[in-house]
Amino acid sequence: MTDPASFKLAYVPGATPAKWVRTWGERVPAVPLVLVPVAAADATGLLRERGADAALLRSPIDRDGLHAIPLYTETTVVVVPKDHLVAAADEVSVVDLADEVVLHPLDDTLEWPQLPGRAAMERPETTADAIELVAAGVGVLLVPQSLARLHHRRDLTYRPVGDAPQSSVALSWLEDETSDLMEQFIGVVRGRTVNSTRGRPQQEPAERKRPKPVAKKPVRRSGGGPAKRGKPRRRS
Repeated sequence: MTDPASFKLAYVPGATPAKWVRTWGERVPAVPLVLVPVAAADATGLLRERGADAALLRSPIDRDGLHAIPLYTETTVVVVPKDHLVAAADEVSVVDLADEVVLHPLDDTLEWPQLPGRAAMERPETTADAIELVAAGVGVLLVPQSLARLHHRRDLTYRPVGDAPQSSVALSWLEDETSDLMEQFIGVVRGRTVNSTRGRPQQEPAERKRPKPVAKKPVRRSGGGPAKRGKPRRRS
């Protein structure tokens, strides 16, 4: 069971929950937002074991018993040594990597209909291991851009791969655990304002009252009596 005195948010490598921490602190100061880093392969299991209230997951997601709100889709990049030929291009395609040894770690988050390039003799255990192999000149690696940034090294660089599959990040939680705090966090993630009326009955606008006509006061002559209108003169 999660701690009711806090809201636990798990997040996979490369996801960036920090931008929502400040907003949560301003709106729900009595309940701390606790960040829980988790491996991509373990994220849904952590939710089902109620080790976190919600999680930022990367596709593909096993949605059995889970809600999932897509948040954003990432550009796929190829990580190469800085002196690699790919580094001279602004963008490459999968075909450009046909002769390259493309590393395919066991925690790969991209869904490939067919793996690009030439397969390595063995699959690295993790993306971090694959990055080390790229630095050693063993091959190249295709990953979501946030993971390339997370594992940044001075001797490596990356370039977008325009026709590669992309990875998306979603907010997920148990279907039977949509608590008030969960609704609060959904509002933060979706950018709702504090005064958002979601879930509250809309008040009908009050009927506008018509202003009462103002009675015209009679014009009075200097003598004090009301002015009399003279009859129009006939033309001769």
